[in-house]
Amino acid sequence: MSKIKFMETVLRDGQQSLIATRMPTRDMLPILKTMDQAGYHALEMWGGATFDACLRFLDEDPWERLRAIRKEVKNTKLQMLLRGQNLLGYKNYADDVVTEFVKKSVENGIDIVRIFDALNDTRNLKTSVEACKAAGGHCQTAISYTTSDFHTVDYFVALAKEMAELGADSICIKDMAGVLVPQAGFELVSRIKDAVSLPVDVHVHATSGIAEMTYLKVAEAGADIIDTAISSFAGGTSQPATESVAIALAGLGYETGLDQEKLEKIADHFNPIRDRFRNEGKLNPKVKDVEPKTLLYKVPGGMLSNLLSQLNEQGLGDKYDKVLAEVPKVRADLGYPPLVTPLSQMVGTQALMNIISGERYKLVPKEIKDYVKGLYGKPPVAISEAIKEKIIGNEKVITERPADLLAPQLSGFEAEIKEYARFMEDVLSYAVFPQQAKDFLGRREDPFYDVPFQNVSVKIEV
Repeated sequence: MSKIKFMETVLRDGQQSLIATRMPTRDMLPILKTMDQAGYHALEMWGGATFDACLRFLDEDPWERLRAIRKEVKNTKLQMLLRGQNLLGYKNYADDVVTEFVKKSVENGIDIVRIFDALNDTRNLKTSVEACKAAGGHCQTAISYTTSDFHTVDYFVALAKEMAELGADSICIKDMAGVLVPQAGFELVSRIKDAVSLPVDVHVHATSGIAEMTYLKVAEAGADIIDTAISSFAGGTSQPATESVAIALAGLGYETGLDQEKLEKIADHFNPIRDRFRNEGKLNPKVKDVEPKTLLYKVPGGMLSNLLSQLNEQGLGDKYDKVLAEVPKVRADLGYPPLVTPLSQMVGTQALMNIISGERYKLVPKEIKDYVKGLYGKPPVAISEAIKEKIIGNEKVITERPADLLAPQLSGFEAEIKEYARFMEDVLSYAVFPQQAKDFLGRREDPFYDVPFQNVSVKIEV
């Protein structure tokens, strides 16, 4: 019987995709022991936007969330998502900051660090991979999957080989837009399994309506792990439902290791939490919709809703189709970057500006200029001289690893936040989100401040 493992995303990507990562830790704690006994390979519960959301919206210390979850989860691996040299932010950090952040993540309870770069520039993975290995963590490097004439199966297989040579312990195919069609998934997993002797994890979003078929085909190709979300926070821009996929694969002869009774209890816990967010208006029904246009425009579902929201706020909702059609044109101009954070936001904003201004590249954000200068890494395809000139004029484009231009930063961050920082973790929070961390750490100094989720042991009332 073939085996396939499941990585559960409800604590991070599932809720990030549907409710913008607004789930507080107190909603998670009562069900963690059951999750720990359900047979999951891992629980993704940290990284991505959780750090920002904890500090900015939830009045929580993200490091304390990690420690609180680790205290309850004794048997199942805890996993995080890291943006390589960007860490959890939107710019490159110096190597000393990256190394310390990864070290502290593992020390505080992370087992698996999934590391990706928005441009698939492996130079931007090197430091975090080395830091993860040195700290004793499992390093899973992620391919940011996208489609274009350039992004062939051969390209992705070569990328997997590069990642293996860097020291990866496993490889993830990260399909953030939901555009990995079933046959392409089968071919890609088959070829990567032939090329490298590492476990392969496949991460797909359900946005376009084909994710379950893709999971079937990658399972047939020998994928070792797939990422799913418990049904309460599954579907739409999230991942396929854990219970449904597990039942389907078990019926086809796969051993999943999952306990369906435990999964039912987990869903029973998260269902009223989902309903609460729905009643509060924080779970927009649109994010549960199937969006086949994703397959046409290669735009992640979250990016579609953000574009529509931005246009509606400016009374320009009627421009939505034009902006949507502009996105692939901008992406082509910029060398076909995968539409994943932060590039998805950057490309979407540029497309928006092109349409609103009535002239392409008349208005260009600083981030796009920095990208064209090479400060985010090497674009997958060379940007034409005409586009470069339009965006940055005669300014120089760098060819070295962007982080090589950065002097050590950690001691500077320590000095800046010494008034409030009690631990190195506080300094790292400040390094990634300076204003939000400073505000939080300042509030923490209040003698009446309580950790929002301490001593919670009862089921959440709704």
